[in-house]
Amino acid sequence: MSDSILQSVTGTTRKRILSLYPLAIAAGLWVVFTAPTALAFDFEDVADKAKKLVEQDYQAPETNTTPKLRDLEYEQYAQIQYRMDRAIWRDEELPFNLSFFHEGMHYVSAVDMNIIDDKGAHEIPFKAENFHYGDVQLAEEDLQDLGFAGIKIHFPINDPNTIDDEIMVFQGASYFRVIGRDQIYGLSGRGLAIDTETPSETEAPSGEEFPNFREFWIKKPEPDAQSLTIFALLDSPSATGAYRFVLEPGDDSVLDVKSRIFLREPIQKLGITPLTSMFLFGPSQPSPTLNYRPAIHDSNGLLIYGGDTGWTWRPLVNPKNVEVSSQHIDNLKGFGLLQRSHAFHDYEDLIDRYDLRPSAWIEPKNDWGPGAVELVEIPTKNETNDNIVAFWKPDEMPKIGEAVDFDYRMYWTKNESKYHDPALSWVDSTMRSRGEVRQNDLVREPDGSTAFVIDFKGPALESLAPDVQPSAEIRVGENGELFESQVIRNVAEGGWRVILRVKRDDDARPLEIRAHLQEGERRLSETWFYRLPVAN
Repeated sequence: MSDSILQSVTGTTRKRILSLYPLAIAAGLWVVFTAPTALAFDFEDVADKAKKLVEQDYQAPETNTTPKLRDLEYEQYAQIQYRMDRAIWRDEELPFNLSFFHEGMHYVSAVDMNIIDDKGAHEIPFKAENFHYGDVQLAEEDLQDLGFAGIKIHFPINDPNTIDDEIMVFQGASYFRVIGRDQIYGLSGRGLAIDTETPSETEAPSGEEFPNFREFWIKKPEPDAQSLTIFALLDSPSATGAYRFVLEPGDDSVLDVKSRIFLREPIQKLGITPLTSMFLFGPSQPSPTLNYRPAIHDSNGLLIYGGDTGWTWRPLVNPKNVEVSSQHIDNLKGFGLLQRSHAFHDYEDLIDRYDLRPSAWIEPKNDWGPGAVELVEIPTKNETNDNIVAFWKPDEMPKIGEAVDFDYRMYWTKNESKYHDPALSWVDSTMRSRGEVRQNDLVREPDGSTAFVIDFKGPALESLAPDVQPSAEIRVGENGELFESQVIRNVAEGGWRVILRVKRDDDARPLEIRAHLQEGERRLSETWFYRLPVAN
């Protein structure tokens, strides 16, 4: 047997071969040994790493970035781009290829990158010559001992002749974004959220912990592959985790996620499959200053579907103070942050194109048990800050070191009704205004109330007989009262419109309002649920 073959075999396998070799010779047998094929790398390998990691003390990521890299402004950092002629698999006629993010700005820790192919798993080295630096002037010492800050995945999503379309990125902590055909990046997913807006002993936020994806393994696709598999190892002071992402691009890009979480330290709040988005203003909360855009947001509502609670639509707000609310569910079927309008005239923005930003809808694939969908709304004065977070919070916290699996499927879509109950109608728009009363002289006068105009659309309403008048079931929380409500047919755009006016007793406390359409005993729509934030 050649030494090269023996050196390619490790551990117990090598010892067994050596022990059998003299027996075979003594028996007069010709023995032909071939080098074993590379061992397959799968989710359990990453889970083993996460399990071993959680048993060790946490080690914060090291950084080798120089002050010049850390002090880059966004416009400077954006000039540093991976050379697409050197993208991984670019010249192999595969459906996917990979490029990478450079360290810099606030991305100051390297993330290990590996490829899995028929030779096994091997690291992708960082090489400064693989990047364009634009007008950014960096010295040789600025580029020493660096690594990648993230990864970009490319696929010809819009044009089969253009293989450089980005369809998914991982960059920063455990953040990632995905798009489908004719979409642009909007809201983000995350691997895990820990202690998001959790009060400390002083009743102030204790500071959220942001776990990091520390290492990735990307499986090389076959020439006819329709999906790409990515493995990731997560680490933080309080938890570790193993992830498998299977990305299938299309009109709606689909991401199948398998995750296994291990807690290293006790925490107060565990956030599963968190979504992060931005809501500045829109018809449900008009801009406080003059703006030609009717709306600026990546998402305008949270949709929740529980086996025990039905469908609930919660329009988002940009509050004056941090607002945290939750809906408890025994049997979660799905939830997501949605951008329900994709009409250009609802945004009128030719630069940022909010009309092309997708919704993200999440469906569990295993039993998550009882818990709550929690929504965190944070005040912001501009659209550069993500101020909306939604995640699943299980009732039962995992024990320290115990493995807990959360598997789910994410849809990145502009066709939101595709994932809704076809038997129900949905909230097409929410408009908020000051309440008014029409006087005898036809002049509208404010009366101190708040008015909401809610348009419902969908198949349940379209199937109503022309002479049927649906009713609105409205519930107002204890901090206010309903002044008026009416249901009228929307003869301009179809569907039905609910108009209601409420008065709040205490502006320093939120007011919750719920409404849905009904025909006798038959429910016609999802529940519209608005939480009017505190006014001071």
